[in-house]
Amino acid sequence: METTETGLPRAHGGPVCQGILKARPEDFQVAEHMHVTPEGQGEHLWLEIEKTGWNTEDVAMLLAKQARVHRLSVGYSGLKDKHAVTRQWFSLHLPGKDDPDFHWPDGLTVLQSGRHRRKLNRGTHRANDFRLRVTRFVGDRDALEQQLQMIIAQGVPNYFGEQRFGRGSGNLVRGTQWLLGGEAPRKKALRGMWLSAVRSNLFNLILVERVRQGCWNTVLGGDILQPQGSRGLFLADDDPAAMERVANGEVHPTAPLPGVPGMASSGPCNQLEQQILAPHAPVIEGLRQIKVEEARRATRLPVRDLQWVWHTDPEREGEDCLELAFTLPTGAFATTVMAELVSSPAD
Repeated sequence: METTETGLPRAHGGPVCQGILKARPEDFQVAEHMHVTPEGQGEHLWLEIEKTGWNTEDVAMLLAKQARVHRLSVGYSGLKDKHAVTRQWFSLHLPGKDDPDFHWPDGLTVLQSGRHRRKLNRGTHRANDFRLRVTRFVGDRDALEQQLQMIIAQGVPNYFGEQRFGRGSGNLVRGTQWLLGGEAPRKKALRGMWLSAVRSNLFNLILVERVRQGCWNTVLGGDILQPQGSRGLFLADDDPAAMERVANGEVHPTAPLPGVPGMASSGPCNQLEQQILAPHAPVIEGLRQIKVEEARRATRLPVRDLQWVWHTDPEREGEDCLELAFTLPTGAFATTVMAELVSSPAD
């Protein structure tokens, strides 16, 4: 079974309006929220780049070519959408070398730069700031604002977005075929994308059931919990205050990203997980055979600093336009937030 955003159950009643998200690249803006900044000295040149019409890996390849270094000498913290206006950091390892004389093609602008002692690694930034515009809005403003207030208070289910699965879910399909004995990926990068797509889909399947049962944001017996802003895990049954801490957003329930077994849930939580995952046992065994370690991911996604404003679409006089701004932790998808609120005219 494949999970797609348009078919996932929603926690707050589903969209009450229609509109178009990302009619133009400038309608979808993302900036990395960094907690590390260049110190001013070191072997690594850090660059904050605004890009439009470029994916992250293509920018990394361009930087490597112009700096005349190996692609592995270029680092970045996260992947960003090609069809959007995004700001993200890159680093280049340049021991004993001056800063390159870059030539920036259309769609790329360097915003700031500086030297640092360390390479920029994946997951260095802790959050992403989003500014989105919904055009051609049709629907009940009051009902939508009530949903926005619910999202502020409760967050949304932490689904993986469709981007994780590749165009036409191709990464999911090919990864599943590989784990069932088919052709292995030829490139290391493809291996990671295929495995991520498979595990993300299995996580989504469990989260779908928790949303249906109304326990995506509450404690289920035997749950494994994760503190907000931390990768640590602990057993809900070991904390007498677990329900209260989940209710106030201090900690979140989790679901597995399958692989070689790690910390195990128990009781009703484990029963739910095993029931959902049982039909996918051959794929999970394939993950274990190649020694992919099981991990856990929060089932609830808090949406911080959520704000919105209404105005007239600058390119369609007389039509309503909704602009939103919010912050999400790394690994979360803005489209999963928007899917709770707005459906496209074609849905």
